Amino acid sequence: MTALTPTLVRLKLSLLRGGLRQSAGRRAAFVCSAIAALLIGLLQMTGLIALRGYPHVENVAVIGAAVLALGWTVMPLFFPSGDETLDPTRLVMLPLRPRPLVRALLAASLVGIGPLYTLLVLTGCALSLAHGPAGWTAAVLALPLALLVCVALARTVAAANVRLLTSRRGRDLAVLSGLVIAIGAQLLNFGLQRLGSSTGLGQLQPVADVLSWLPPASALAAVHTASTGSYGVALAQLALSAAALALLIAAWARSLTRLMTAPDGSTLQGADTSAPGRASAGLLGRLLPGGRTGAVMERTLRYIWRDPKTKAAWVTSLAIGLIVPVFNAVQGTGSVYFACFASGMLGMQMYNQFGQDASAFWMVAMTISSPRDAYAELRGRALALLLITLPYALLVTVVTTALLGDWDRLPEVLGLSLALLGAMLATGAWTSARFPYSIPQEGHRNVAPGQAGLAFAAIFGGMVSAALLCAPVIAAVIWLNVAEGGARWAWVLLPLGAVYGAGLTVAGLRLAAPRTVGRLPEILVAVSRG
Repeated sequence: MTALTPTLVRLKLSLLRGGLRQSAGRRAAFVCSAIAALLIGLLQMTGLIALRGYPHVENVAVIGAAVLALGWTVMPLFFPSGDETLDPTRLVMLPLRPRPLVRALLAASLVGIGPLYTLLVLTGCALSLAHGPAGWTAAVLALPLALLVCVALARTVAAANVRLLTSRRGRDLAVLSGLVIAIGAQLLNFGLQRLGSSTGLGQLQPVADVLSWLPPASALAAVHTASTGSYGVALAQLALSAAALALLIAAWARSLTRLMTAPDGSTLQGADTSAPGRASAGLLGRLLPGGRTGAVMERTLRYIWRDPKTKAAWVTSLAIGLIVPVFNAVQGTGSVYFACFASGMLGMQMYNQFGQDASAFWMVAMTISSPRDAYAELRGRALALLLITLPYALLVTVVTTALLGDWDRLPEVLGLSLALLGAMLATGAWTSARFPYSIPQEGHRNVAPGQAGLAFAAIFGGMVSAALLCAPVIAAVIWLNVAEGGARWAWVLLPLGAVYGAGLTVAGLRLAAPRTVGRLPEILVAVSRG
């Protein structure tokens, strides 16, 4: 009988070769990503080795190993389609036992760009800590142990959640990646600023002390511990990582056994047509106005909640719109005017309104026969966005103002935010009719091939136009801040910005309505591509 482990390793290599043969674009993307991962990994390994002998280098190595493990844990949740071998249900019909399958899949998991990058970084961590025969011996044991724990973490999480990850709800889970990346980038920026202070890497000591007893970071901590002569503690830390690897493999095998023997009940929940779902739909319909306006608003809100691409854009905009002003305010480098960032990010959701309909736009087009119908359609979509953007912009403005303690500027900042939001809605309605483009439903691309120029023209041109439309309000803000006694009249900017933004929105919708009617065939062709 053919050995299972070499077979699955060859299968993994065949999958990689087969994917590269599909198109030249995929080959170029793979080669570029492999080169980038190799270069970044080598640079990080070199940087870690260069820190060898510096005080507190163990903090960097231990925390780096923990961050790698965290990445291996969450990546299967956010990108379940990135590796086809993460789905063990493809092997259900084969006569395979769980334990040999675990060994084979674990070996196959070591093939790829991710394991190579992880190996390089872990090697740098181990080499920066190893001193003396005991330290080098611990490094030889810790390096493969930490790598195997990282891979086993990813496999165990993927196997435990494979039913979820292969469902629509699982694909929706990927929209949180934008939120995680946005928060992670700001936390990294905040952390780097703190590390630039006088205490430097010493601030990481409490975190490293805790992580040094959590696998797989404990394996790297054992290298430093053994180098300092604490052999008993080093053995305990290595044993902790080894025990974690054994537990992960046991949990992985148990999940495989359940997946390969239990029936798939993922459709049972979908068949449930109980009252709560209908009640929520009825409640939404009762809260919205009647007629076409309410119907369009309900459809738009359902797109936001159900469509993965639309939900991803909204989650990312909501997160970044709050993170940028709040994090800058916490760091003491922000301004209350950063709160306008929320209006700008959310106002961009008005752009390419028809692209989210895709080929189903023909049903919308059948209901539009005059500029009045187009105006009602665009107005309903704008009102649906305002249901979310207005309270959110108010929340972000108040929170940013509270963190900075600059309450005197709250009226002018809020007025400027409302004016910017109105300008974004106005330009978004016009560019939706003038520069529509398709949003592919599959994959991570947000623009169909050949339409990148349209998307750039719509978004960049609309943002510049919105800024120009807000010029009168911006000029009023500047004048009241520099004029003598102007601060007493700053409150006027709140009603001024609200009225001005509302006027821009109405004017933009009315200008976009006749253009929408005249371009219905072109819009349908543009949004149906891809």
